[in-house]
Amino acid sequence: MSGVSLSLVGKVALITGGSRGIGAASVRLFREAGARVAFNYKSRQDAAETLVRECGGPELCLAVAQELGSPEDGRALVRRAVETFGRLDILVVNHGIWPPANASIATMAEEQWRSTMAINLDSVFGLVQAATAQMLKQNSSEGAPHGQCHIVLVSSTAGQRGEAFHADYAASKGALISMTKGLATELAPQGIQVNCVAPGWVRTDMSAPALDDPKSRDWVLGAIPLRRVADPREIAGPILFLCTPLAGFMTGEIVNVNGGAVLIG
Repeated sequence: MSGVSLSLVGKVALITGGSRGIGAASVRLFREAGARVAFNYKSRQDAAETLVRECGGPELCLAVAQELGSPEDGRALVRRAVETFGRLDILVVNHGIWPPANASIATMAEEQWRSTMAINLDSVFGLVQAATAQMLKQNSSEGAPHGQCHIVLVSSTAGQRGEAFHADYAASKGALISMTKGLATELAPQGIQVNCVAPGWVRTDMSAPALDDPKSRDWVLGAIPLRRVADPREIAGPILFLCTPLAGFMTGEIVNVNGGAVLIG
């Protein structure tokens, strides 16, 4: 009796923010599933190059030094992935920033608001726009059946229930949830499935300041029924699943991966 396969052999995936955290875990898992993977990084070149070697070398895994702060940044990253691998079947939008210092809406600097929106939302527009154009071109030329291409946006529990003193982050992540639903209905008839994964607290560099402080860590764990935070691979797994035939009848869904912290759809 053979096991269930989550194979992505023959597929090309682009994963943003791939040098660490959820992104790096996703790069590893997608390579394990047989996909060729491109990912971007901002400044951690050593970590990115190590991950490429770990995942089979540049013929199978491409690291691109590319900031994502504007629509054109997103389009440029898609172009690089397609130029290298010749196609694009999967886009995972994982990058983002979470300004760690509390900022009330009354005092939040306009610069912080605009920076968060530029990275967490504006660049996503460029990524999705360019990726969709490439996927539609492929589907048309190949006569591909529905569900051959996938877009997964990574949101957050903050995008569902809000987050006090982080209105910028919550607004940007909530927009990704609405974007998922709109794109899903638009693109499903054209062979592109769009879904969203909404993680809760995950052990990453971004969350480290809060999780390393005993007071805030106790508050975080107290709100999670499983009484722990997630490992990045536990978020990468659902992302991978949404890009396989086993999720072939799912589009426009918000998949909550939060240890039971937000029991909503």
